[in-house]
Amino acid sequence: MNDQRAELSWTEAGVPVSERFDDPYFSLQNGLEETRHVFLAGNDLPGRFAPGFHIAELGFGSGLNMLTVWSEWERSGQTTPLHFTSFEAFPMAQAEMARALTTFPGLAPWTDRFLNGWDGQCCKLETLHLNVIHGDARETLGAWTAQVDAWFLDGFSPARNPEMWQPDLMAQVARHTRTGGTAATYTAAGFVRRGLEDAGFSVTRTQGYGHKRHMTRAEKA
Repeated sequence: MNDQRAELSWTEAGVPVSERFDDPYFSLQNGLEETRHVFLAGNDLPGRFAPGFHIAELGFGSGLNMLTVWSEWERSGQTTPLHFTSFEAFPMAQAEMARALTTFPGLAPWTDRFLNGWDGQCCKLETLHLNVIHGDARETLGAWTAQVDAWFLDGFSPARNPEMWQPDLMAQVARHTRTGGTAATYTAAGFVRRGLEDAGFSVTRTQGYGHKRHMTRAEKA
């Protein structure tokens, strides 16, 4: 297991900030609504939900994205497991995750079940099969073999963490995406969009969340 841990500070509102990348883990305005706008709507979810649906993510952080989509999975009436795989180089300690997630009381029923079943890397419940792969995604993603339906590209800002957005990594994302699969991210940085296009995605720049004017949606032909 990767033994590097997240280095955090906290805002007065309880938002964790990465000391390493000088970037908050979720929107200072409303992290839950940002996740719904960028990652759910950006991947046409929950409309695409179906048994066996598999989501992958770059950057697990506090687990907010996973909890948000899992809650929608159950609310939509799905009874089979949602498969969710995330790649995380600097995992948060469970106590830090719990602290961050208290910001979202509406997710408490899912947060409690997740934290109770979480062993630091996996959580296997009746409606959730979660696996977090620790280490540098530029190395770990290449060794992975699964194909997924949707990607949440949620690394820290490309300006602060450019390694997470390089063309080679975007090509790996494409190689692990089923035909018709999608990806979404809060960033509209030109080199990120070009990397996704070069990897075989059809890329669209759409309205961002909050103060961010644009975000990116992508679909693999």
